[in-house]
Amino acid sequence: MPRQPYDPRLLVGYDTADDAGVFLLRDDLALVQTVDFFTPIVDNPFVYGQIAALNSLNDVWAMGGEAVTALSVAAFPRKGLPFEVLGEIFAGGLDILIENGVALLGGHTVDDQEIKFGYAVTGTIDPKRILRNSGARPGDAIVLTKPIGTGIVSTAIKFNRAPADVVEASMATMLQSSRSAARLALEHGAVGATDVTGFGLLGHAYEMVSASGLHLEIRASAVPLLPGVVELARKKNVTRGDATNRDYVDGHIRIAPEVDPNVVRVLFDPQTAGGLLVALAPDRADGLVDALRDAGYTSSTVIGACSEPVPGGFLSIVP
Repeated sequence: MPRQPYDPRLLVGYDTADDAGVFLLRDDLALVQTVDFFTPIVDNPFVYGQIAALNSLNDVWAMGGEAVTALSVAAFPRKGLPFEVLGEIFAGGLDILIENGVALLGGHTVDDQEIKFGYAVTGTIDPKRILRNSGARPGDAIVLTKPIGTGIVSTAIKFNRAPADVVEASMATMLQSSRSAARLALEHGAVGATDVTGFGLLGHAYEMVSASGLHLEIRASAVPLLPGVVELARKKNVTRGDATNRDYVDGHIRIAPEVDPNVVRVLFDPQTAGGLLVALAPDRADGLVDALRDAGYTSSTVIGACSEPVPGGFLSIVP
């Protein structure tokens, strides 16, 4: 792949696999941009549109930015499904955009037998307050703001294996915005962050340590999991992302044999509209967790800590 010419205005590009790109406009203002879309993970088209919108907006918020505009990206079959379904998807997405003060500028739709939907989002950010995934330092605590397991639950939904209460919990976490969580992280001195999406908790944790060159120890027992998700994992309700995410971190991870293999499946599970992983000084972590829980992120907790530099980064998963 050819390298683009150096541009000092490009503050965050694709080289560190961050959540969004950041481009400097002036000393006190930069653009933050991202694009994301995916196939349906729920049966309700309105809710699918809502989740897709939050999934895209979360990338901007995870950088410490404020989303301001969006362009829809949609694929929908010309024949076989009523266009009212597409209208419901758009309506769900617009509902979230309006709720968060984001202007819809337009978009693009193509004919495709497989439905896909999402947004390209543009935001603004203070270039001095960017939350990069490379910001973690030795000694920093790592906070996770939402429980994980949505990919496993979505797989179980497809085969009618997911109990109603588990589905409800999964929907609730995907529909919870990370906007306030990101603001609280900045207020409590966060030095780095990323949101947990397609690469799963361990894949995105690896991106943090790879970008910052650190060792991160995660306590599996501290990681908040959706109710019932370990049992669904035990029954092999895993996505294809389980295997690809394991390959992604191969050679940069050690999992203690005492950790339940079914919990490990959840740790590798691809997420949609997942929570934030936040790095900050350990003496400020409890304060952030308390503030997050007061704001409605009731599963927020410290899941691990960074330590000595390691070339390329390394994860250790302990019980």
